[in-house]
Amino acid sequence: MSDPAEPGSGHARRPVTQLRAGIAQPASDLLAEEVPVAVHYDGEPFAVMMVSPGDLQDFAYGFSLTEGRTIPADIVDIDVRTVLEGLLLDISTRNPAVSGATPERSLPGRSGCGICGNRVLEDVIKRPAPVGDGVAIDVAALEIALAALQDRQPLNAATGATHAAAWASPDGTLMLVREDVGRHNALDKLIGAMVRSDMDPGPGFALVTSRASYEMVTKAAIAGISLLAAISAPTALAVDLARDCGLTLVGFVRPGRQVIYSHPHRLLTSNVGAT
Repeated sequence: MSDPAEPGSGHARRPVTQLRAGIAQPASDLLAEEVPVAVHYDGEPFAVMMVSPGDLQDFAYGFSLTEGRTIPADIVDIDVRTVLEGLLLDISTRNPAVSGATPERSLPGRSGCGICGNRVLEDVIKRPAPVGDGVAIDVAALEIALAALQDRQPLNAATGATHAAAWASPDGTLMLVREDVGRHNALDKLIGAMVRSDMDPGPGFALVTSRASYEMVTKAAIAGISLLAAISAPTALAVDLARDCGLTLVGFVRPGRQVIYSHPHRLLTSNVGAT
């Protein structure tokens, strides 16, 4: 399997004009890269996603799983190559006929949109199966993971323009972190990295530096994650889906403050009364 992304890739320097105290000065700035990545399965086009050009092997595994395209065990090869317009990600599977049975998307997927390119309503709202029991964690573990996450986001530190998705052990130790311009992509990369590392999604939790949209809940649940914590707010549909599939959804994660929207039994703290 080949991956053209070099270590530390994902940003580019551009000239800018900087204003300080009303005085204009020439300068340069590091900007996050987003490139169109054409996702093919067994040579057939499926989607075009705007993605940060790193960790594409992880993205291939996570995206394939959470989009219901193919299970990770059926991926036999991933070829990443540069084309004139961007990158081509060709995923070869053990069962090409099966992986090609799902209708292809007809539009490119934007970095901030999880449904772009789906042609029918049935493709948009996926209701995941119930998640496993998972583990109960102390609220202090959320704060430990949150405090450690800032130092594990080098691309965001350089550009201020990317999201991160992290996997933490029950005590809050960060095990994996992935970054991307798109929050969905960051979570797909994290899930793919977990699959490739044979990590059990049961004992631990995911932390994301974004809002918790319904797509984020769906992807987490499909991957078997039972607790998803977000720095920002969830949507009403995300809460409904989390309650339906048994996932613990936590929003507005801050030092000393969190809001639990569903299944609070997995977060150990006093006087928790949400359902």
